[in-house]
Amino acid sequence: MSETVQISTLDDDGQFDCYVARPAKQPKAAIVVIQEIFGVNEGIRRKCDKLAEDGYLALAPDLFWRLERGIELDPDVEPEFQRALELMGQFDQDRGIYDLEAAIKHARGTEGCDKVGAVGYCLGGRLAYMVAARTDSDATVGYYAVGIDNLLREKDAIANPLMLHIPKQDDFVGPDVQQAMHEALDPHPKVTLHDYEGLDHGFATEFGKRRNEQGAQLADTRTAEFFARHLKPES
Repeated sequence: MSETVQISTLDDDGQFDCYVARPAKQPKAAIVVIQEIFGVNEGIRRKCDKLAEDGYLALAPDLFWRLERGIELDPDVEPEFQRALELMGQFDQDRGIYDLEAAIKHARGTEGCDKVGAVGYCLGGRLAYMVAARTDSDATVGYYAVGIDNLLREKDAIANPLMLHIPKQDDFVGPDVQQAMHEALDPHPKVTLHDYEGLDHGFATEFGKRRNEQGAQLADTRTAEFFARHLKPES
């Protein structure tokens, strides 16, 4: 079952939409799904639905709501891709983290989930790293995160497990950035990095020409195992 709910910001200055997919039975945990630059589109909703099928409560907040509510863009349509890049440039990422924290608190409080994790893609992958460093997410995963080299100073604040999936041929994250990520994060006891040879940005998208089936299945299997291990209910 799925629905759209309203979540209040941490400082009560507004409310934003959040797509929620519910499992058939009591959820074993909650996972906040962090959008790409294309909004909470069909692909992100499908990510939520698949998590619900696996027994999780999945929540995808509309992070662009302060710019425009309900944005849904297709990365395979060039004008929509360019619009997405414009939105990313206008987006206040720090305020986005506050909204993600509000979604985490909603999952813990209103939804009654003891364990709450997060997973993000593209821009959402970067925000996933920030969530791991700035919130109490119990376990966090980022796919093809952009600009992590500018956030490595926050690595010591990561207290709970974080996994990052890094496609080696990512046009948005070059070899120098990937090397910096490995040098800074490989020694971190809470961080796991996985490299994917020959794969490009967006390889785990649910729909469209960017998807690589083999790579997506491998990364998603690793993510599922990671969440199963780290989002176990307290005994």
